[in-house]
Amino acid sequence: MSQPRKAVALISGGLDSMLAARVVMEQGVHVEGINFFTGFCVEGHTHAIRKKDRSRPKRNNALWVAEQLGIKLHIVDVIDEYKAIVLNPQHGYGANLNPCLDCKIFMVNRAHEWMQSNGFDFIITGEVIGQRPKSQRRDTMPVIARESGVGEYLVRPLCARNLPETIPEREGWLDREKLHDFSGRSRKPQIRLASSFGFEDYAQPAGGCCFLTDRQYAVKLEDLWSTRGTRDYELDDIMLLKVGRHLRPRPHFKLIIAREEGECRFLEGYRKQFTHFITLSHSGPLALLDGNADSDDLQLAARLIARFSQGRDADQVSVQITGTDGESRVIEVAPLSSAEIPEEWYV
Repeated sequence: MSQPRKAVALISGGLDSMLAARVVMEQGVHVEGINFFTGFCVEGHTHAIRKKDRSRPKRNNALWVAEQLGIKLHIVDVIDEYKAIVLNPQHGYGANLNPCLDCKIFMVNRAHEWMQSNGFDFIITGEVIGQRPKSQRRDTMPVIARESGVGEYLVRPLCARNLPETIPEREGWLDREKLHDFSGRSRKPQIRLASSFGFEDYAQPAGGCCFLTDRQYAVKLEDLWSTRGTRDYELDDIMLLKVGRHLRPRPHFKLIIAREEGECRFLEGYRKQFTHFITLSHSGPLALLDGNADSDDLQLAARLIARFSQGRDADQVSVQITGTDGESRVIEVAPLSSAEIPEEWYV
């Protein structure tokens, strides 16, 4: 008997990629998954940090999908390589800072390299024609196949019958009639297919897992680039932009103020990298100062942090300020009133 064909599936952690892999597995193909860690798909991290998300499963959705499918998952760190895609997308951004078409080309290209290096035969993605306005259109799907270099070895099982035949179909590795013809933004066909496979508790698609599609996150990232004077970022920047209230009372510094206990614990890990504040006389949040601040700035920052403490209505609040050198001092400040905090301070 001939050996089964082997396919590598791009596994994002969402429903579509899980279904696409399973549809191909149903035809006797050996499937393994690949997940590219860009640093922006960190949904599970923030849900684990915040108490308000306690009802959500604390899991890596890509690993969970692989477990449901019973396949091996290869997680590949592409944080440094991915910067070029975020900073200079050849096909432009979507509604926010999401370089969706360039992102898909990049990931399929890397999957193609992995496929060739590991003796696999073709690539699977969960794309559906018309489901995403930037990267999943009839006119952009050939662009992905062409510019990634994978060509006709790229199979989209959920909408394959709406597209030209691929090599795996022509060679008889896959039965085209057992693939699907989904199209449009409706999720009903996927939900029905998931039910037929017995899949439950899968990640919901609303908002996706990429923070670059989130308007508030994009504004924070643009603010970071503008104030630093350079379009660059590190992994810590990516994480900190998603945690806490971000307020910029002066152009040369901003404050990251924890909103709850989980965020306080998370920000504690960054205390040695930033000047940080805690309130001593009243319960309050931990806050980090990102930027350069003189004594007047520190006074203003302390008053702002006091406003978000339990002492917001007190005449004075004791605030401890600790520098990056570890030296601390305590000052007494009058909390700012809500009228003294203009809306434009909020990033």
